[in-house]
Amino acid sequence: MVNDTQPTLILASSSPFRRELLGKLGLPFTAASPDIDESALPGESATELVLRLARLKARALAANHPDALIIGSDQVCVLDGAILGKPGDRDNAITQLTNASGRSVVFHTGLCLYNSATGRHQSGCENFTVHFRTLDQDRIRRYVDNEKPFNCAGSFKSEGLGIVLFKALEGRDPNALVGLPLILLTDFLAAEGVSLP
Repeated sequence: MVNDTQPTLILASSSPFRRELLGKLGLPFTAASPDIDESALPGESATELVLRLARLKARALAANHPDALIIGSDQVCVLDGAILGKPGDRDNAITQLTNASGRSVVFHTGLCLYNSATGRHQSGCENFTVHFRTLDQDRIRRYVDNEKPFNCAGSFKSEGLGIVLFKALEGRDPNALVGLPLILLTDFLAAEGVSLP
């Protein structure tokens, strides 16, 4: 049973995947979409980018939620040092998966828990590596046409049919791959006195 004295929990995201992940913790929360510029800064590394954006997302909601714990998260996918954005369409998805075939991509997921009452923030980055099978063009096209992963960094949905594209997954928290590192988040929530089972 949740203690009534626990602070309000806000997820700074419009992502249905992040909402579903946060729901696993069994804590009441609301979600709101932050309005921020997500452009990378010149010379910014993937880790620096996701940490900065996670903090910006959390703080963007502070004025409307002055006594809450606000969760911000951001993710990028990196192949050979280059950040892969969301493909947006079929052709770009096919290109991204073709480039990833037989190789490994690293997902960097930034997380920030911001206490809007105290101004305290905790942040960290969780990395997760996806090792792809060698994929032929027919398989890539079938996958893209079946799952339409146009709004997913890396052009796949690991929680769905995307699993057939992988040779191996490597990382501490599989939830980070979907967009919200729950193991790290539970550490942050505990440090704020939130009771978890």
